[in-house]
Amino acid sequence: MTVPLINVVAGCAGSGKTAWIHQQIQDATVEDRDIIYFTPGTGNVSIDKNRIAADFPQIQVFSDNQEVDLLKGISEAKAVYIELGFYLHLSSLSTILNNLSYRAVAILPAHLQDSEYHVWADEIILGVPAQTILSSHLWRVATNTQVIDEDSLTEFWYELTHGAYGHVTRAKAIFDVNDGRSIYCDFVAGIPQVGYLELNLPRYLEGRPGRFSGIEVAGENLDEVTLKQTLSDCFLSDSLIKQYQQQVKQMLLEGTEV
Repeated sequence: MTVPLINVVAGCAGSGKTAWIHQQIQDATVEDRDIIYFTPGTGNVSIDKNRIAADFPQIQVFSDNQEVDLLKGISEAKAVYIELGFYLHLSSLSTILNNLSYRAVAILPAHLQDSEYHVWADEIILGVPAQTILSSHLWRVATNTQVIDEDSLTEFWYELTHGAYGHVTRAKAIFDVNDGRSIYCDFVAGIPQVGYLELNLPRYLEGRPGRFSGIEVAGENLDEVTLKQTLSDCFLSDSLIKQYQQQVKQMLLEGTEV
C-alpha cells in the first residue's frame, strides 16, 4: 500500500487555511477521487467542508463521526488535507490518524512570531494578515431548510461585522437566498471585505432547500440571543419562498437575467 501525503493544516482564525487547501486541490494532478478533505470539530455546522464539496464535487469529504470511513479512504488516497480549526489543539489528530505520519503546515500572518504553530509546523506559509486575537467565544448555528432574503442578509452581515452583536474577529456562512442560489459569506477582521461568493450548486427552486446552510461566528462578548433572533427575522415564510421561486423560474424560462 502506498502511504498518501497527509497534510495537516493549521493556523489562527482567518489566516487562509481553507483558501490554501482549495488552491492545492485545484492545482492537483491526481484524479479527483484520490483526494480527501477532512475538517474535525465542526459538528453539524461544517462551513468549510460544504464549500470544498461544492467546488470539488468529485473529491471525498469527511467531518465528525466519519473517522472510520476516513481511515479507509486514506488507505487508497494519494493526497489528504486535514484542516484544524483555530479552536482545536494541535495534538488533537494523533488518535484519529492512528499514528500515521503527516506534514504539518501552518498558515500564518507575517507579524505572528514564535507561536506554538512555529514549533509544531514542518512548513510555514504566509497567509492573510489576520488579527491573531484568540477568540473566546464561538457561535455556530445550522440553518438548513431556511431561505434568506438577500437584502436582509446584506443588512444583517453589515451589522454583524460592525460590532452590533459583539466584537467579531471571524465570520463565515453559507446561506440559500431568495433567487435559489447558495452563497458563501466571509469576514476576517482587519481585511477588506469582498462580495458574496456563489457556490457551484444548482438553484434550489422547489420548496425549502434540502442542503446544508449555516453560520459560524468567532469573537468576544457575542450577543447570541439577539444574533439568533435577528437572523431568524431574515428568513422567508413558505408563501414568500414559493412566490420568489415562481418568479425566478419564469425569468429563467423567458431567458431574462436573474
